[in-house]
Amino acid sequence: MNIGLTGGIASGKSTVAKMFQEKGAYLIDFDVLVHSVEEPGALAWEKIVENFGTEILSEDRTINRVKLGAVVFGDKEKLEKLNGIVHPLVFEEWERQIVDIKKKNPDAIVISDIPLLIEVGKVDEVDLVVLVYISQEEQIRRLMERDGCSREEALVRIDSQMSIDEKLWYSDFVVDNGGSLEETVEQVNDIWERLLERKKQL
Repeated sequence: MNIGLTGGIASGKSTVAKMFQEKGAYLIDFDVLVHSVEEPGALAWEKIVENFGTEILSEDRTINRVKLGAVVFGDKEKLEKLNGIVHPLVFEEWERQIVDIKKKNPDAIVISDIPLLIEVGKVDEVDLVVLVYISQEEQIRRLMERDGCSREEALVRIDSQMSIDEKLWYSDFVVDNGGSLEETVEQVNDIWERLLERKKQL
């Protein structure tokens, strides 16, 4: 089974993904995939530098995500250009990794942590969607705390994605991550049991 795990920025997807991994799921983290295709000298790196200039690089020639984010967030055209460079390469690598996992373990439950799963129209390529949900106000607070940005900057980044409330319509399971860690763990445990039940029925 291939489970798409998604949510809004700063909703705690990585934390929830690791919980599923601890239960026995195979994890494919799209942030890791993005980093791998954007390594200095890689095809995506070259195209990003070509389109956005060397000023978005750090001293070690890696892409500085804060600088790149400042360029693309709030500019729909530039964000679409960036996504058009990165997404095809990342999804190609994703598909390759799923094939590898299925070869090793045909019964595997794969959790694919994909922030923009719904926005890029990949819902039909996963068996089920798990949404990590927090309120927009909590999203703003966490993003400001995590990235040291202003409320206005946080809102620009949040508004560049589909609203988390809209994503509820596409979701088979929801993890409400606005409470305590223990409450999140309980929800993950419950969803995991239900995934195991569904797997038996396949």
